[in-house]
Amino acid sequence: MNTSYGWSDLFPEEEPAAQGPHQPPLPPGHGLHPPADELEVIRLEERLGVNLPPSYRQFLLYSDGWGVEEYSLWPVAEVGWLRDVAPSTVEAWSVSTDEVPDDLYFVYGKEQNNHAIRMEYLPDTLLVGLWDGDLLLNPHVMTPDGEWEAWLLAAWMPGAERHRSFWDLMKDLCTP
Repeated sequence: MNTSYGWSDLFPEEEPAAQGPHQPPLPPGHGLHPPADELEVIRLEERLGVNLPPSYRQFLLYSDGWGVEEYSLWPVAEVGWLRDVAPSTVEAWSVSTDEVPDDLYFVYGKEQNNHAIRMEYLPDTLLVGLWDGDLLLNPHVMTPDGEWEAWLLAAWMPGAERHRSFWDLMKDLCTP
């Protein structure tokens, strides 16, 4: 499926950036980085040993990162598996939990139970940025068109806020 995502709608180039309940105050120079080129994205996929989900891949070709500090999407060079990039996060969240049944796990949106996460997936998630917590892509849950489940995992909330895709997560975070 060749979907075109409206990245320019979520990350307008005009200043100042929109602010709202999900949008943190941003310092000067927070904006979009120049796009990654196709070769850089291919090298990332080779380094990781996977094909990236379409919406995330297209974002990198639109902008090789965005933002600063705790509100940012990382450039290709910084993206990596959580177990490699932040092993202490994996350790901190690794608690034995009961198995989460599919009918509870695969609920997204307002009806989602943030406690219903599968911690066994955590080491294999891809850390792509920070949003007052970790922005993660989960290759264990993939749609037929190749999108990976996307998580916001933060110490300030119980469990994780999960979305069907990177695109859905970013729409939720960036639109008032």
